[in-house]
Amino acid sequence: MAQANDRLDKVVLEARRNAEKRAAGYRERALKLYPWVCVRCARTFTHANLQLLEVHHKNGNHDDNPPDGSNWELLCTYCHEHEHSKLKDMAGRADPGTVPPSATFNPFAELKAMLEGKKQG
Repeated sequence: MAQANDRLDKVVLEARRNAEKRAAGYRERALKLYPWVCVRCARTFTHANLQLLEVHHKNGNHDDNPPDGSNWELLCTYCHEHEHSKLKDMAGRADPGTVPPSATFNPFAELKAMLEGKKQG
């Protein structure tokens, strides 16, 4: 059992390292390709605050990293979070502008009549 856990730990560790390498690779390439400006809010970045500039994958696939950077855009942390929250909102409803219909069933509609019937009987 311990050997199985050790193997699993090694696999997980290797997967995390590979993901970090991929992330570092495309981030470095994106920062070389594009100006350090958020494409949504136009905030500019320097070495002092560069950690707040993130690479967003336009098609949502983090493994789609073409060498020309066509699937990337640089977004500040706030715009990047907003972009992902829009996707979460859309996943819950077909049209974000629509309001679901209100409930029409009233479980207490006949309650008064039922109570009055008990008083009489």
